[in-house]
Amino acid sequence: MSRLTLLLFVALVCSGFHLQGQVAPTAPQEVDIQVLNTQVWTDTGMVLQAGDTLEITPVSSAETQCPAKNDDAATAQSADLPLPSAPVGALIARLNPQTGTIFPVGKVTKLNVQDASHLFLGWNVSKVPACAATTSVKVQKSSAATADASASPNRKDQLKSQMLNAAQVFMSGQFGMGKSESSGSNVASSATSADTVAAPQPNPLKVSDTSLDSNLRKLIDSLPRRVNDQFNNLGDMVNFVMVGSQKDVQAALEAADWHIADTDNRKAVLNAVLQTYGNKDYLAMPMSTLYLFGRKQDFGYEMAEPIAMVASRHHFRIWKAPSTWNGQEVWVGAGTHDIGFAKDKRNNNVTHKIDPAVDGERENIGLSVQKTNKAKTFSYYLPQNPVQEAKNATGDGYHSDGRLLVILLN
Repeated sequence: MSRLTLLLFVALVCSGFHLQGQVAPTAPQEVDIQVLNTQVWTDTGMVLQAGDTLEITPVSSAETQCPAKNDDAATAQSADLPLPSAPVGALIARLNPQTGTIFPVGKVTKLNVQDASHLFLGWNVSKVPACAATTSVKVQKSSAATADASASPNRKDQLKSQMLNAAQVFMSGQFGMGKSESSGSNVASSATSADTVAAPQPNPLKVSDTSLDSNLRKLIDSLPRRVNDQFNNLGDMVNFVMVGSQKDVQAALEAADWHIADTDNRKAVLNAVLQTYGNKDYLAMPMSTLYLFGRKQDFGYEMAEPIAMVASRHHFRIWKAPSTWNGQEVWVGAGTHDIGFAKDKRNNNVTHKIDPAVDGERENIGLSVQKTNKAKTFSYYLPQNPVQEAKNATGDGYHSDGRLLVILLN
C-alpha cells in the first residue's frame, strides 16, 4: 500500500466525516491462538489501546512428539534464549514484536496495557526446532470502554483510535520512531509463574505419510523457487501448492476466512470509506504486485483483524501453474506474515516488514484450510534446490526449512 493511500485513508477516517448511529459498549474480545514453534512470534491480531486489560491462558498441555536430541532446544544456552530467565520451551509474550519487553506466560497471566500496541506470543527457544509443534492459548481483551460502561464510544471514535494506531506503526517504520527494547512501557503489571507454563502439543496440521505421486513431485521440482518484483529482484519463496479447480480453490479460501485483496489503491480508499460509512469493516487492503511464470499474481489473499490489517496481516499471492497434474489445475503460492513497517532498502520508501520465520505462515495457511474440511490431504515436500536462507525484494532476510506444503482439495 502506498504512503499516499495510507495517509489519505487515515485522514478520511480521522477528519470527522459523519457516521450514523451509536454502538453499545463492546463485550470483551476473546480469541484462541495456535502458537507455532517454527516462527519467532505469532501475532494474535489484537489491536490494543492504552487502558485495555489482557488475560492470557494456555489451554493445552500435551507433550511435543519431537524426539529429543543432544543439540535440541533442551540443551540450549540460556543466554541464547529470547527470555533467559524462563525455561526452554516456555510460552512467552511481548507487546510489539521488535520493541516490547518479553515476559513469561503462566497458568493465567493478566496485564494492563499502557500504550497502543499489538500482542505477540512465542516459544522460548534459541533456534528453529527440527520439527514443528504448537500450543493453544486463549487471550481475552477488555477495552477501557468495556470497563467503563458509561463510556459509549460511537463507531467513528473506535475507527479513529484504530487508524491512529495503524498510522503510528506506519510512521515508526517510515522514520524509525520505535521505542527501545528496554523501555518496557507497554506492560504496566503482570502476574506470571514460569513453572506453570503449558508444555507444547503436537502440530495440529494433519500431514499425510503417503509419498506424493512421482509426476506431481516432478512438476513441483520444475517450479520457480522464488517470486520477483517488476525489476526482476528475487523475493519471497514459493512455500505452498494447492491442487484443484479455481472454483474449488476460491471456495476453500473463502471458507477459511481469507479475503481477496483490492488491486487498486484509489479504489481501496473508496471501498474503505464506503464500508466504514455503512458500519462495516474493511478487510481488503491492497498488496503489491509480484511475478511468477512471467506474470503478476492471479489473486492476493489476506487475513487480519479489521483496521489492524494496515500494519499487520497474514497474506499470500497465488498463481495458476502452466502445467496440470492428472488433469487438475495446480496453484502455486507464496505466503508471508506482515508484522509492521520498515524502510524499503531499494528506495527508502515505506514497506511492510515480514516475519523472517516464513514457515509459520505456511502452517497458518494449512491450518486455516484444514478447518474447512475442503481438502483431502496435506503433505510436505522438499524440492530440489530448496530455499532456506534468502532476502525478499525489499532487502529483508528470511529463513525456512525449504519444504512446500502441498494441499490436494476435495
